[in-house]
Amino acid sequence: MSKNVRRRGRRRRRTKRGNWFARLAAWQKVLICTAGVLACLVGSAVVYVAAQWSRIDRQEIAADDLIINQEVREQNTNIDLGEGYTNIAIFGVDSRDGNLGEGNRTDMIIVASLNNETKEIKLVSVYRDTLLNLSEGTYQKCNAAYSYGGPALAINMLNMNLDLDIEDYVTVDFGAISDVIDLLGGVEITIEEEELEAFNKYVTETARVAGKEAHRIEEAGTYLMDGPQATTYARIRSTAGGDFTRTERQRVVIEKAVEKIQKADLLTINSIINEVFPQISTSFTLQEVLYYAQAYSQYKLVENTGFPFDQTTDNVSGLGSIVIPQDLTDNVSQLHEFLFDDKDYTPSETVSLISSTILSTVEYSSSYDDSYDDYDDGYSYDNSGNYDDSESSYGGSSDYSNNSGGYDEPDDYGGSSDYSSGSSDDSSYDEDYDSSYGDGNTDTETSSGTESYGGENTVE
Repeated sequence: MSKNVRRRGRRRRRTKRGNWFARLAAWQKVLICTAGVLACLVGSAVVYVAAQWSRIDRQEIAADDLIINQEVREQNTNIDLGEGYTNIAIFGVDSRDGNLGEGNRTDMIIVASLNNETKEIKLVSVYRDTLLNLSEGTYQKCNAAYSYGGPALAINMLNMNLDLDIEDYVTVDFGAISDVIDLLGGVEITIEEEELEAFNKYVTETARVAGKEAHRIEEAGTYLMDGPQATTYARIRSTAGGDFTRTERQRVVIEKAVEKIQKADLLTINSIINEVFPQISTSFTLQEVLYYAQAYSQYKLVENTGFPFDQTTDNVSGLGSIVIPQDLTDNVSQLHEFLFDDKDYTPSETVSLISSTILSTVEYSSSYDDSYDDYDDGYSYDNSGNYDDSESSYGGSSDYSNNSGGYDEPDDYGGSSDYSSGSSDDSSYDEDYDSSYGDGNTDTETSSGTESYGGENTVE
């Protein structure tokens, strides 16, 4: 009998242990269930990202192929990027054939610096027409680096000229930005009176390329812009300030999109992943992306600016309209103070040498221009600094350009750069742009008012 009692006791004890959930208080049950649901959602999101990862154009950049200035690499007492920072290069290209590698001009060049401890992110737009060393001895507009050598050469250009240690990049087709914003339901942006003409001139074509409906905006104000509208806004440079103000618009669109992504639900995030992954190229591995993604809601965009801080502009033969950093060393010191709060930063010898070479290159080109005025060899220059015989500005040949008419042809949004007045030769834009798409006609109707997403755009 005692044996039976012991058996029943064991059974009771086992039953007791098995009913631990039933003994919990109601709030404890709710908490555990909620945690379980969240774990399942996070797990499903990880599985979804992993399943879609193969659609991304991943390009590994070997450590041996990266250029990091010796002083930066050694991290001596004079060169300190600050501990706990991850620096990433973000490039924006306008690819019409799905190619995100070399051959594309980077209309957007951004250095994103993440403070791994505070999760704060600072953005620095490098003006695309800045005269820099492309990292292999050639002094050209910095956006030529990506065209000539893809992301590896573009990263090396940033590292060499700016004393950085960038190892990874993300390249985004501008079509992806349009898709993201549409999936987020649009972003609120204020458009000024001087931006309206260029905006309405190009929004129809932007929408047509994206296969979407175009919506014009007739009055200045704050609007809930859809994808084509926001993309067009980010690429305008035919206003006062030229590329300087365009980079500001790019950063505004990025900030607005990030704000909405951080508030988006899992279904929307999955939709973005499905739509955008094929339009992205990166050196990050899946494991690295998942590591950074787990804290995406904690990231904060705190400050942004443009580089170089102190500059002048000029039209230089063989280079076109360029941005000239006035003393690159001083600009790099300001950059490190902005990114890493290093007020006593001393740039490397490499940066000092590049700074001297930039100034001597401009001086030589200017003196050459002066002497050329008195000599007539049958050639003439246009406003972009190229020969009228259509030879490329790079070494007199077009070997490095995939663009008709040479590398320095007018930009898609605003023609040739004029930083002082913001003026541009828009007549050349239409011919070049339409040649990429056919006859330039579109079946997409534009709105006569300011409607988007089926309602009034203006935000009261």
